Amino acid sequence: MGTILLLLPFSTKSGHISLVDALFSATSGVCVTGLIVQDTATYFTPVGKIIILILFQLGGLGIMTFSTLILLVAGRRVSIKDRILIQEGYHHKAEKDVKSIVKNVFFYALVLEAAGTLSLFLYWQREFPWPKALFNSIFHSASAFCNAGFSLFSKSFLSYRDNVWVNITLIVLIVLGGLGFLILQEMKEIFTGRFKRQKVKISLHTKLVITLTLGLIIVSFVFFLIMEWNHSLNTLTLKGKVFSSLFQIITPRTAGFNTMDLNSLSFAAVFLLTMLMFVGASPGSTGGGIKTSTIGVIVAFLRSKITARESVNLFYRTLPQELVIRAFMVVTLAMCIICLSSFVLFLTQPAASMREVMFEVFSAFSTVGLSLGMTMKLNTVGKIVIILTMYVGRIGPLTLLYAFSRQRAFGRYEYIEESVMIG
Repeated sequence: MGTILLLLPFSTKSGHISLVDALFSATSGVCVTGLIVQDTATYFTPVGKIIILILFQLGGLGIMTFSTLILLVAGRRVSIKDRILIQEGYHHKAEKDVKSIVKNVFFYALVLEAAGTLSLFLYWQREFPWPKALFNSIFHSASAFCNAGFSLFSKSFLSYRDNVWVNITLIVLIVLGGLGFLILQEMKEIFTGRFKRQKVKISLHTKLVITLTLGLIIVSFVFFLIMEWNHSLNTLTLKGKVFSSLFQIITPRTAGFNTMDLNSLSFAAVFLLTMLMFVGASPGSTGGGIKTSTIGVIVAFLRSKITARESVNLFYRTLPQELVIRAFMVVTLAMCIICLSSFVLFLTQPAASMREVMFEVFSAFSTVGLSLGMTMKLNTVGKIVIILTMYVGRIGPLTLLYAFSRQRAFGRYEYIEESVMIG
C-alpha cells in the first residue's frame, strides 16, 4: 500500500518515482529503518512526507497493535491467537489483558510524541513559519520515538550539533521509544508507588533492560569521546564534543539520526557504532536489533559457565534453558542473514568498500538507518537486498524461522548418540 501511494504523482515533486525506489522507501518506513534512496526533504511533496510519517508510525507501534485497536473500536472480538501474539510482543506475562496492553501502547506513544512535538515546536517556531515548524516538530518527534530515522533536513541534524534543546529532546524520545512499552508501564508504576509510598516489585526484564541500556550508553559514550577527541571531534568546542558523542552513541540504538559526518569517524568508532546497531533496542519497543535482553541472557550464560554453575542466574533468578537457547538462536540467525546479505552486496556492488557494505547491512538488519553514503549508490539488485534485509530485521529472524519450519517432526524416533570435537 505504501509503495502504491508513493508511486502516485502527488507524492513526489517530479511526479515520478521508480517502482524499486518507492518499494525501498515504503519498506524503510514500515520497518522504521530510515535508509533512503531519495532525499526525504527535497524529493517528496508534503503529501509524500505525510505518507512516510504514517508508514513509520504504523511500523513503530506495530501492525498487530493497530489492527487490534481497529477491532476493539469496532466492537469486534479479538481471537485467542491474536491475543497471545499481542501479549508476547509487548508483555512477558501471558495473563496481561490485551485491551490494557493496546491502550497503554497508544497512550504512551501519544503522550510522549505530543511532548516531543511541543518541545521541538517551542524552539523551531523561532526559526521557521509556524505551519512548517509544527509539521517539522510532529514529523521528527514521531520519527525519534519510533526510532525511524527519517528527517526533513537533508543533512539530518548536523546543523543542530551544538543545540542543547534539540539534542536533549531527541535523545529522550529515542531512549524512551527504545526501552519498550512494558518498561514505560513499570516505570510509571514505580514512580506512582514511590509517590504513594508503596513498594512496587520490579520485574527481571525491566532490571535487565534498564541496566544494560544505561551500561551501554555510559561505556560507549566514554569510549567514543576518548577515541574521537583528537580525530573527528578535534575542531569542536567542549559542549560540541560532549553532545556529539552522546547523540552519536544513542542514535545507533536504531534511531538513525546523526549530528556528525559518519565518514569522518575512525575505523574504531565505526566498529563501535556497528556493534551498538547490532544490539539495538529492547523487546516490545519501536526499535530493532537483536535486543538488549538477548545480549544480557548470553552474558549471563557465559558467566555461569565461567563460575562452574549448571543453571543460568541473573539478578538472583534462574533463567529457563529454553530462553538461553532462543537467545543463541537469535544471534546465530542474525549473523547468518547479515553475512548472506553482505556477500550478495559484495558481488553486486564491487566499487563499495567492506566498511561501507558491512555498515549498510548491519544498519538495515537492525533497522537503524545510518549509512556511510552507500544507500544512494545502490543498484537495483543492491536495493532489493537491503529491502529484504530491512524486512527480515523488522519481523525478526525467529519469526522468519518459525514461518518456514515444520509444525511437528515426522516420526517419533531418536538416533544413537555420538560426540564430535568442538573448539
